Amino acid sequence: MPNMSVDRCVDLCTEKEYPLAALAGTACHCGFPTTRFPLHDREDEQLCAQKCSAEEFESCGNPSYFIVYQTQVQDNRCMDRRFLPAKSKKLIALASFPGAGNTWARHLIELATGFYTGSYYFDGSLYNKGFKGERDHWRSGRTICIKTHESGQKEIEAFDAAILLIRNPYKALMAEFNRKYGGHIGFAAHAHWKGKEWPEFVRNYAPWWATHTLDWLKFGKAVLVVHFEDLKQDLFAQLGRMVSLLGVVVREDRLLCVESQKDGNFKRSGLRKLEYDPYTAEMRRTIAAYIRMVDTALRSRNLTGVPDAYGPR
Repeated sequence: MPNMSVDRCVDLCTEKEYPLAALAGTACHCGFPTTRFPLHDREDEQLCAQKCSAEEFESCGNPSYFIVYQTQVQDNRCMDRRFLPAKSKKLIALASFPGAGNTWARHLIELATGFYTGSYYFDGSLYNKGFKGERDHWRSGRTICIKTHESGQKEIEAFDAAILLIRNPYKALMAEFNRKYGGHIGFAAHAHWKGKEWPEFVRNYAPWWATHTLDWLKFGKAVLVVHFEDLKQDLFAQLGRMVSLLGVVVREDRLLCVESQKDGNFKRSGLRKLEYDPYTAEMRRTIAAYIRMVDTALRSRNLTGVPDAYGPR
């Protein structure tokens, strides 16, 4: 195309609803993250030095080395979701302590598999945000897995398999405290952190963080342990393990779409930075003991212990 420029190519691909625009000299190509464009090699600038015909100083690559730009179009190939076409014969739990990223994990699983996740509870706000399996009874068999925070033997043994999501207790406790007093994506007020609510919360919830994992390891069937921190750092590998347990074959293009949509509407942009450490020395000693307890239980089952980021053990 004569008079090609970066802006012209990006505009063209945006109009065609493609998330990527790739310049190859005077040619403009549009595609998705799975499109295999020849890559621009920054170590060989001469191969990519061809200037855009419409712009004196801007490089447009050449037929062998494309320069790829992202448009304003989102990759929506993984956004379609539905209930299972046939009733599942297995009830699979997505189990976690509150604040450990369960809702985010549900979002990822729904994007990757195309099927709704269910819940042991009913949360209207989650339903209104697109988690349509939230309204189904957890035994309906129409959802790919079921969110649960339960940790009793009877509740655990009701499931045929489980993905057990574990998160650093210091982060999980703060996340759940924020949810309890600020909603799914909000934050607790300063008065809650400084008042009696926070010490009481830690006193009641910290031991539950440990017993939740210990109970699922003891009573759960076919339990797959996934560390929240590993899921953040190595999304594809950990999500692949999760969907494998769910018995779903996921296309590569769908997984690549998940990468661009991974945050969703219910993942906080990060814990609000407090001006002080909310954990007292006594709280940290108590939580450290619970971390050692969980780490020992995992290793005794030949599983990976808790991540080093949890702190001294």
